[in-house]
Amino acid sequence: MNALGRLAQRRRLWLCLGLFVFLAGAALLAPWLAPSDPYDLAQVELRDSLRPPWWLAGSLPGHPLGTDIQGRDLLSLMLYGARVSLAIGFGAVLLQLLLGVTLGMLAGYRGGRLDALLMRWADVQLAFSTLMMAIVISAVVKAAFGGAFYGHYGIWLLILIIGLSEWPLYARTVRASVMAEKRKEYIEAARVLGFSAPRVVLRHLLPNTLPALLVISGAQIGQAIMAEAALSFLGLGLPETQPSLGSLIKSGFDYLQSGAWWITLLPGAYLVLTVLAVNLLGDAWREHLDPYRAPAALSSRGG
Repeated sequence: MNALGRLAQRRRLWLCLGLFVFLAGAALLAPWLAPSDPYDLAQVELRDSLRPPWWLAGSLPGHPLGTDIQGRDLLSLMLYGARVSLAIGFGAVLLQLLLGVTLGMLAGYRGGRLDALLMRWADVQLAFSTLMMAIVISAVVKAAFGGAFYGHYGIWLLILIIGLSEWPLYARTVRASVMAEKRKEYIEAARVLGFSAPRVVLRHLLPNTLPALLVISGAQIGQAIMAEAALSFLGLGLPETQPSLGSLIKSGFDYLQSGAWWITLLPGAYLVLTVLAVNLLGDAWREHLDPYRAPAALSSRGG
């Protein structure tokens, strides 16, 4: 039964990985897979606006998933938009990881007043929702620097905004792990041998936190992609000249009542599938790292 459990876990892990690779690969290969370049105005024809997908009457051969209000090919917009959403998701999680691990290591290893200061800062930030923090930061940046600046550096600003909103989760996880590990004998032995604090942290403490960080990162990537979509839907994300999945959903929302549902629903389906694939992959990876989870689950089902 244990072997069957591990096999089922591995099969689920590979299925989730395959789904994610397919969706992310299609986005990364957008310049070669997309029927047209949505950034090239020479390929945009306003007379072809609001054309339905290929299975509905009135569709055009060169636009399998229809067109938007500006006549841009929707499939191309989705592929290019997914690239932007994935770049923001992975970039924001990388920033969260760097900030959270650094501050969590400092708080857990040094302790004292520094630990109290950093953890109270994290507690205050955790009292607000991620979306609320992102809305406040993006609104302040947009008001301070203007819409043109925000539109030009929108991707980097969204990475910064979402990254700054979620670092406490990493920091608290790393701090708890460091505080549990630093009292063990091998850490005391490293200190007695005269190893410097950075070497103890990087060579001994950090590797013990990597499994938990990988599991958290899987869920946080999906959370960051959804945060970008929510900000774009509220008008605080990327402009329409830099389409993401969130901005595509927002741009077509006003045309749902007129019957042009594909502008919103198809990018929304792509967004849901991408986030679902990321979350399932993270969950499957968590089960893969936990050797006791699958046998327990199988025994409970058999009982």
